[in-house]
Amino acid sequence: MKHRSLDIIRDEHSSLAAMLQSMRMLVERGPGDDPKNFFDVLRAMLFYIDEFPERLHHPKETELLFPAVLKGSPGTADAIARLDRDHEYTEKAVRDIQHLLLGWELLGESRRVIFTEAFTKYVDMYIEHMRMEEQEVLPAAEKTLSEAEWKALDDAFAMNCDPLTGKYKPDPVYDRLFTRIVMRAPAPIGLG
Repeated sequence: MKHRSLDIIRDEHSSLAAMLQSMRMLVERGPGDDPKNFFDVLRAMLFYIDEFPERLHHPKETELLFPAVLKGSPGTADAIARLDRDHEYTEKAVRDIQHLLLGWELLGESRRVIFTEAFTKYVDMYIEHMRMEEQEVLPAAEKTLSEAEWKALDDAFAMNCDPLTGKYKPDPVYDRLFTRIVMRAPAPIGLG
């Protein structure tokens, strides 16, 4: 049986992976001749990550998905413990990286290396995190969760409505943020 929450989780992972790849491309290129746009779009992208994956997606995994999978598939305990630690790390790390980006923008090139190192570690960890969820936890969920657990997950994840998946209109509050990202970020996220 197909469960909507699995599609939503995979769609959100896909849009986040695309966002991270676009950000990596931006960071590798550097500010070039347009530092204002460079720093502006990176700040917007980091804010998006803090607002959507960190505040909507991860809590539902930690509070609903992981406990249900662990109950039905105790062999996933090590993976789930690591993924929970990753959630704690990324929640703080995204804000730390925003601060490091601001340091680079305001204090100049002397802050570029520390930002780039922290950012690269963050992106690499995040990509591995999503891989582990999709290859270890989601297959275990498909094998062990009850219909009641799926209903709770489907209902919870259906409320995310992440516009970067391409399946939802942005909440009007976020119109400017998403317009800024889409118009200024490089592909695969943006048109810039």
